[in-house]
Amino acid sequence: MTNTKISSKVESLTGPETGRRVLIKGQQTKSVIVDAALGLASQIGLEGLSIGAVAEVTGMSKSGVFAHFGSREELQISVIREYHDRFEASVFYAAMQKPRGVARLQALFDNWIVQTSAEIDSGCIYISGAVEFDDRSGPVRDALASSVATWQNALRRAVELAQEEGHLSQAADAHQIAFEIHGLILALHYEARFLRNPSATQLARMGFAHILARYAIATPAAVVDSAKRPKPLSVTPVPRKSATR
Repeated sequence: MTNTKISSKVESLTGPETGRRVLIKGQQTKSVIVDAALGLASQIGLEGLSIGAVAEVTGMSKSGVFAHFGSREELQISVIREYHDRFEASVFYAAMQKPRGVARLQALFDNWIVQTSAEIDSGCIYISGAVEFDDRSGPVRDALASSVATWQNALRRAVELAQEEGHLSQAADAHQIAFEIHGLILALHYEARFLRNPSATQLARMGFAHILARYAIATPAAVVDSAKRPKPLSVTPVPRKSATR
């Protein structure tokens, strides 16, 4: 009787701890899988991504990978989310250290240039994904489009802040300015990745300088409210399937 009580008490103490360890290990494993899947998708595209391909890269079984995602579709969406989080950290949040206005807009573009240049040999999920899913419908396309739209909204907001600070003309259309800036990145990716133009980055920077000069109305102030913390670039949630939990 005594042994039974002791055993029961020990189980009640170690059970939750064991559960937490299993949960943490599962999260770590899933993170490793997503990281490998993102690297694979950068090379072969989201459409080429499969449970089997990721299992081969990670050295896991197909059933092991499937247990963490439940479907190829959810794996693709997880990759899109991970790419967005990394893009947000390296391009958006890094620029928030600069004061609002042209200084911040310049930092956003500079960070974007660095990000794009680093992806010349691998590929940009936003760009390659748009080519793959532009004529399709479904949750993968929705997740990708939501991420891109979120970034475009943030870029437009940066333009609007530059207008509010008196650095860019308020008579100009912020959508148009953001559109032109986005166009420079698309041109950079095409020229550098497809045409192998060694001057592509320089041309993109010159194009950005021309945009600022065309819409500028004043010299930016040195520091303007740089302490305010930015809001996250939160992607519209895509419902997760219960099988992935």
